[in-house]
Amino acid sequence: MDWHQQYIGKVKHAVFHTQKTGRKRVVVSTEENVIASLDLRHGEIFWRHVLGINDVVDGIDIALDVITLSSDGSTLRAWNLPDGQMVWESFLRGSKHSKPLLLVPTNLKVDKDSLILVSSKGCLHAVSSIDGEILWTRDFAAESVEVQQVIQLDESDQIYVVGYAGSSQFHAYQINAMNGELLNHETAAFSGGFVGDVALVSSDTLVTLDTTRSILVTVSFKNRKIAFQETHLSNLGEDSSGMVEILPSSLTGMFTVKINNYKLFIRLTSEDKLEVVHKVDHETVVSDALVFSEGKEAFAVVEHGGSKVDITVKPGQDWNNNLVQESIEMDHQRGLVHKVFINNYLRTDRSHGFRALIVMEDHSLLLVQQGKIVWNREDALASIIDVTTSELPVEKEGVSVAKVEHSLFEWLKGHMLKLKGTLMLASPEDVAAIQAIRLKSSEKSKMTRDHNGFRKLLIVLTKARKIFALHSGDGRVVWSLLLHKSEACDSPTELNLYQWQTPHHHAMDENPSVLVVGRCGVSSKAPAILSFVDTYTGKELNSFDLVHSAVQVMPLPFTDSTEQRLHLLVDDDRRIHLYPKTSEAISIFQQEFSNIYWYSVEADNGIIKGHAVKSKCAGEVLDDFCFETRVLWSIIFPMESEKIIAAVSRKQNEVVHTQAKVTSEQDVMYKYISKNLLFVATVAPKASGHIGSADPDEAWLVVYLIDTITGRILHRMTHHGAQGPVHAVLSENWVVYHYFNLRAHRYEMSVTEIYDQSRAENKDVLKLVLGKHNLTAPVSSYSRPEITTKSQTYFFTHSVKAVAVTSTAKGITSKQLLIGTIGDQVLALDKRFLDPRRSINPTQAEKEEGIIPLADSLPIIPQSYVTHSLKVEGLRGILTVPAKLESTTLVFAYGVDLFYTRLAPSRTYDSLTEDFSYALLLLTIVALVAAIFVTWVLSEKKELREKWR
Repeated sequence: MDWHQQYIGKVKHAVFHTQKTGRKRVVVSTEENVIASLDLRHGEIFWRHVLGINDVVDGIDIALDVITLSSDGSTLRAWNLPDGQMVWESFLRGSKHSKPLLLVPTNLKVDKDSLILVSSKGCLHAVSSIDGEILWTRDFAAESVEVQQVIQLDESDQIYVVGYAGSSQFHAYQINAMNGELLNHETAAFSGGFVGDVALVSSDTLVTLDTTRSILVTVSFKNRKIAFQETHLSNLGEDSSGMVEILPSSLTGMFTVKINNYKLFIRLTSEDKLEVVHKVDHETVVSDALVFSEGKEAFAVVEHGGSKVDITVKPGQDWNNNLVQESIEMDHQRGLVHKVFINNYLRTDRSHGFRALIVMEDHSLLLVQQGKIVWNREDALASIIDVTTSELPVEKEGVSVAKVEHSLFEWLKGHMLKLKGTLMLASPEDVAAIQAIRLKSSEKSKMTRDHNGFRKLLIVLTKARKIFALHSGDGRVVWSLLLHKSEACDSPTELNLYQWQTPHHHAMDENPSVLVVGRCGVSSKAPAILSFVDTYTGKELNSFDLVHSAVQVMPLPFTDSTEQRLHLLVDDDRRIHLYPKTSEAISIFQQEFSNIYWYSVEADNGIIKGHAVKSKCAGEVLDDFCFETRVLWSIIFPMESEKIIAAVSRKQNEVVHTQAKVTSEQDVMYKYISKNLLFVATVAPKASGHIGSADPDEAWLVVYLIDTITGRILHRMTHHGAQGPVHAVLSENWVVYHYFNLRAHRYEMSVTEIYDQSRAENKDVLKLVLGKHNLTAPVSSYSRPEITTKSQTYFFTHSVKAVAVTSTAKGITSKQLLIGTIGDQVLALDKRFLDPRRSINPTQAEKEEGIIPLADSLPIIPQSYVTHSLKVEGLRGILTVPAKLESTTLVFAYGVDLFYTRLAPSRTYDSLTEDFSYALLLLTIVALVAAIFVTWVLSEKKELREKWR
């Protein structure tokens, strides 16, 4: 029922550890701020650590332990290689931002203590690898020098530190690494200036670009002299127009220049001349240099050729020879190769072999050895940005004879395998086959719907532009699709997922599909892109590059005859565009023209606006699916006192069972139920930063409940001395929100319930019997509601990452709040604990109603953790989906990890548990029938004897 999957994200650094003793492993850091040790044989995780959101990993290396540099070069840590326990942690201080650099020199020790050199914050630090003590520090920020490289001189105890002062002054420092003593300092000016990254081609030579990006500047700083040599790209036979950049690499005597869409591999000759050794106009990736035998170097070049990927390992500085050349078939859904790391090993004949760790465009990680993919990891699932669900196909009635015969053969084969397993005669292959058969025959992993609605497809969209369909039964990947770049859009961003087609009743022959909306560029004015994906097959049905932008997407509650949901896309000019672009869709839209309203939140400007449709767009090109809009209302928050930090609305598909709530005094309170309700939270501008960034007297949190049709503020409350972040959930007629109280130095959760007073006259039961009530009277969103609110605030011991509420099919089952805690676990909290009517001494009638005695804090019950002892590392979101059973809700939590479970807030009162003994029930029924029969026979005999008397 539950499943939990661990991932690491897209790898950006990798260091192999393949010594003869111990397990062979590769230590990696990823874009999700994960440090992990992976088994080199199977790709499984030995250990990992997920750092904070702002603790970005800048570099990793291996000394005695795993060394990591993070937080823009300010935090240096050592991790025990076998088990990942942190050995020590050092904080490096400095006065100026600079490029973080990590160097673990070879054979450089001070009293048996290896040195670690770190350049960050304008300083160079030498740190002990044993305890993390900072041995010495040299400040370069005082001389306004930005360090570009730290270089060890031929395994000696001397290092070079080179960098720029401004854009044209080059500095080279020669330093004794043992004590930080400055041995020599040379500086020289280059009139053309420097720009971009530098490529270190030897221990005393580097190459960079001038400010025009048309000249390669070779900088030599050997023999305590700095010399510049200019090489025009045009002299190399290349056109320098366009974007030119030097790609970071660590190849000796060689570097790579990217010009627009092609790459140049340039070598530094013995005469300090530059020459092009290779030019490619297709995607090519080069690894860093690897020292593998007596100072010999090698590097890997990975190129795409149709459906294959060619991997070539070349000796250092010799492009024309190959040590290894392999070609592997690559699934096109993985996209292009983004990074490659190589490692060597000894074959049985004592020759050198090479393995390659490849990072793909879809964030997957593969290990390739001897022309085969040894293992792969789908680590795009660590970066889910949106998720929805899809029903599975209906199990079709009627089966062909061939399928019956095939099933019979599989049945006999399965029983034979199980018999071999029972008799201990099964081979490892047979054992694997038995496990596969058990998994396939399992009810929870079938690819058809079940009558309880437990089996579904989880459709997830990742930062890698890849969509996955996960089976809710066991979490396996059913299909995956990489949304390919189009000619018009090379880098789609801001992707979101929407339900497009959900077939019911008359459209059951259609497959369900989802809509992916993104934009081509970073700006909100960038044109939008659409992609339609079949959720059964994973095929991209269609895609469009639009001419207009999409700053907001609104699914409408209307569908056409094929169950396609109508969507409105709002562009940056506040015009709306209707999709799908069909005559049926425009007909439905025009019928509901006057009933369509929406709102927009401009958090940066502190404005919330309400909109309605005005008329068709007027322009040179006639578009029947484009409409002008008008602003109905606007709420402007004073920028000097309030800043919008959260806006939450109700789920559009939420089901409310009843609008009436009967209290313990037999009174009836009517819930104010409106899908047009919006919760907004604002804070003081000084308190909009991290917790503690403002004094309690300068901080306040103001919350609003707003009707988005009229713009009327229904409720407003101010929490003095409070600040965000605010996490909120709005359901039925109540809202719960979480924030920090600066005065009390604790987190708090507040609840507000809103009730409709305009229906107070409907409480008279006699009027209800006589039919003199107005329950069927028309209701207008423009009528001024008579409302009352009830609020209460409680202390809560945890910081919160996400909040959700359970959802059920008919809304009868009691609600639970699902809270994603700072510990990356999901806590289920009964909504009764957040009832604003709680009192210290509830009456007997209130106790019978289920009201809990008031306490100042909310309880944390260990058994209420939905995730049990597991963690969803990097928790970002929680999705709840109702099952067909009213008692059950499906819960999916995602972050770096994934977790899925079924939850029954009021117990499974409408179904039997999975471990229910049907055999015992059958035996009981048989025994009862037998007892009834025996009793009847004995009764008949007794009655017969009495008659004879």
